[in-house]
Amino acid sequence: MSMSTGKKIAIGLGVAGGALLAAWLLTGSRKKKTQEFFTKKVNDVKEGWKKQQSSSSDDSDINYV
Repeated sequence: MSMSTGKKIAIGLGVAGGALLAAWLLTGSRKKKTQEFFTKKVNDVKEGWKKQQSSSSDDSDINYV
């Protein structure tokens, strides 16, 4: 299957837009704020993952009928 030219252009614009946004967020005074934001979000995800893992390990001794 081949993609239409319109789809290729849309994907290219999306990728370019994402790259421009990342460049803008990581320049000047926004860099520190952006890094703090992502660090906080990553830590939140890690805590959620740990909670999920610990709660799922409690179910290991359940006997299925």
